[in-house]
Amino acid sequence: MAVYKIIEVGNKILRDHAKKVPKITPNILKLLDNMAETMYDAKGVGLAAPQVGVLKRVITVDAGDGLIELVNPIILKSEGHETDNEGCLSVPGTTGDVIRAAKVEVSGWDRTGAERVINASGLQARALQHEIDHLDGVLFIDRAINIKKI
Repeated sequence: MAVYKIIEVGNKILRDHAKKVPKITPNILKLLDNMAETMYDAKGVGLAAPQVGVLKRVITVDAGDGLIELVNPIILKSEGHETDNEGCLSVPGTTGDVIRAAKVEVSGWDRTGAERVINASGLQARALQHEIDHLDGVLFIDRAINIKKI
């Protein structure tokens, strides 16, 4: 496995729309492995493929409940609203308050190509929404208020 360089704000790829993955291939499995390693190395709770220069709809999340790997994730349902402080590995040294759904139901493929549905709340729901935003070229600073440099 390898640790990728994380792309930072200002790079055009972070604003592009990621492409749907047609099938699970050895390259997608390698991408998932390396994204997880990169996320843990950077001490993040989530990572989207565009953040490592790959325009594919692939995310990894670990908000303390174990690793979630999703290919072609979509939000099926959302409920409620919560405001909390967020940061991003691609926007280092910056935080801001973001309103997100309190609970989400997210669907996507796991590494075997099987559909997986996740019902999440709290940090896990926030991280899933944040990473799915990345797949559409949206950064947390586009949604944030009270943006601060730290």
